[in-house]
Amino acid sequence: MTSSLRGKAHVLRGALLAAAGGLLAQPVAAQEGISIDFGSGESGSYARLLLLFAAIALAPAVLAVVTSFARIAIVLFFMRAGLGSNDIPPTVVIIGLAIFLTIFTMTPQMEQAYSKAIAPYLAGELELDGASIIFVEELRGYMGGHTRPADLAVFEEFSPERAADQAVPMGTLVPAFIISELRAAFLIGFIIYLPFLVIDLVVGSTLASVGLVSLPAPAIALPFKVLLFVMVDGWALLTQSLLATIL
Repeated sequence: MTSSLRGKAHVLRGALLAAAGGLLAQPVAAQEGISIDFGSGESGSYARLLLLFAAIALAPAVLAVVTSFARIAIVLFFMRAGLGSNDIPPTVVIIGLAIFLTIFTMTPQMEQAYSKAIAPYLAGELELDGASIIFVEELRGYMGGHTRPADLAVFEEFSPERAADQAVPMGTLVPAFIISELRAAFLIGFIIYLPFLVIDLVVGSTLASVGLVSLPAPAIALPFKVLLFVMVDGWALLTQSLLATIL
């Protein structure tokens, strides 16, 4: 039986060696059946490839600052800071809620951009350049409607002069829009933070008056903050306030 097993092992080894020899004996052209073409090998092709990778890497950050995501996320983080809890709600929950609220608020612009730019491009009715121009114009209309003239004037002061009938360049409009969104987010966050600050002051002064200074005031105030937030239906009120300032 031992000799039979050895014979099978020799046969298996011979088959493996024969298969490996057959693969090595194949022509080089047959082994190069799958290839990736990055262009003609010129420097311009590699530059376009690097620009493509850079655009893909920066796309999430760009979309976050040219939509209502920044305002919504900052207000939600202000709310969590007012509660005094670093983990409730978790960061992933806040980011997820901010994403879906952003989609809800940007739905009209997304539908317009899809019907006027993306759908015709996919159908072959528009070139990429034309679709990009239409898409940017839809985004420009949203940002222009949510940008304060004072913030826009700050960047136009340091930008080249333009004609009265010329549209505001995106390089000027985008930072002005971001500043306006940050200002609005901080104003809303300040209003949200005030009730929680009052609870902290009341709890801290109460503990000091009864001589319980060693007790952590934030831990004692947290249940009262949560109770207040739930009693006033805080999530619905906060969402309604955010939507009212955006839509």
